[in-house]
Amino acid sequence: MFRFLIILVLLGVIGVGVAEWANEVWTAPGAAKREAVVLIAPGSRAHDVAAQIQKTGAVGNTLLFTAELYLHRANSKIKAGEYALPAFASMADIAKILVEGKSIQHKLTAAEGLTSDMIHKLVAADPVLVKDAGPVPAEGTLLPETYLFTRGTSRAEMITRMEDAEKKFLDAQWAKRAPDLPLATPEQALILASIVEKETALPAERRHIAAVFVNRLKAGMRLQSDPTIIYGITKGYPLGRGIRESELAADTPYNTYAITGLPPTPICNPGKDSIAAVLNPAASADLYFVANGKGGHVFAATMAQHERNVVAWRAVERARQGLPPLPEAKPAKAKAKPAAKSGAKSTQRRRRAR
Repeated sequence: MFRFLIILVLLGVIGVGVAEWANEVWTAPGAAKREAVVLIAPGSRAHDVAAQIQKTGAVGNTLLFTAELYLHRANSKIKAGEYALPAFASMADIAKILVEGKSIQHKLTAAEGLTSDMIHKLVAADPVLVKDAGPVPAEGTLLPETYLFTRGTSRAEMITRMEDAEKKFLDAQWAKRAPDLPLATPEQALILASIVEKETALPAERRHIAAVFVNRLKAGMRLQSDPTIIYGITKGYPLGRGIRESELAADTPYNTYAITGLPPTPICNPGKDSIAAVLNPAASADLYFVANGKGGHVFAATMAQHERNVVAWRAVERARQGLPPLPEAKPAKAKAKPAAKSGAKSTQRRRRAR
C-alpha cells in the first residue's frame, strides 16, 4: 500500500513537471526569426495545420503543437484564411491568431477619375483576387476608394463591392442635396460630378467649380468642358495631343461645346469629394474659370473680368515657353453669346495648353 502511494506521488510529480514543461513550451518565444505567412484551407485538421506551420519554421514540433491545440480546445476553433505569423511568435500566439481568424488584409486602390474600364483592368490584374471580373461596369458606377480584402475574394465580388459603395454614397448625398439644383436625378449628379473630377485635382476648388457648372446649367449656357470631348474620343484615356478645332466643332453627344446640358453618361468615376461638391456647391455667382499657372484656377462672374484673367494666363503660358510678353491690347468687347468658361477661343486654347 505504501509503495502504491509512493508511485502515485511520483506520477503526480512527473505529471506536474510535464504540465509545467508543456506550458513553458506553449508560451515560450518561437524560433522563427522573421514573419511567416501560412494559408489555412477550409476544413483543415489540427495536425495538417501544425504540419503547414512547421514548414514555415514558426513551430518546431508538430506533435506537441497538435497536442497543445487539443489540450487548449483550440483544434476545432481554427478558421481558414491567410495569416501572418510574427517573428518569434509562441505556439500560444499562433493558436490565438488562427482562432481569432484575423486574416491578412490585401489592398486594392481605385483612384478618383479613373474610368470603369481602367478600374476593371486593375481588378482583373490583381494577383490575389480570384476568378473572372465579369463585364466592364457602366461608366461612373464604381466608387474610387482603397478596398481591403482577404485572399480568396473573387474579382466579381470586388466589382460588386465598388458598385454597392458608390450607390450607397450617392444615395446618401442625394438625400441631403442643396435645394434648387438643376439636376433631376442622382444619375445626372453623377455625370456632373465626373466632369468636376476631371476639371481639377485640388479638393479645395471642387465646390467652386461645381458652382460654376451649376450656374451655367441654370442659365442655359453650355458647359464647354474639354474633358468631355476627350472622353468622347478616347473613352477617358489620354489624348496625347491637343484638341483639334474640328473636334471642338463636332456635333457629338460628349462635346459640351456643341450640346446644351449634360453629356449622356459620366466621363469617369468621380470620388466622394466631387459628388458631394456637385450636390452642395459653393455659394457663388461665377460663370467662368481659367488656369492660374499655379495648379489651380481663377474665377469670374463677368465676361470682362474673365477676359482679364485669360490675358494673365496667356502671359504665364508665354513666360513658360520663353516668349516675350504680348503688346498690351485694347480690351475686346464682350459678345452677346456666352463664351466658354475661359472665353470663347480662349477657353479652347487654354484648356488644350493645360
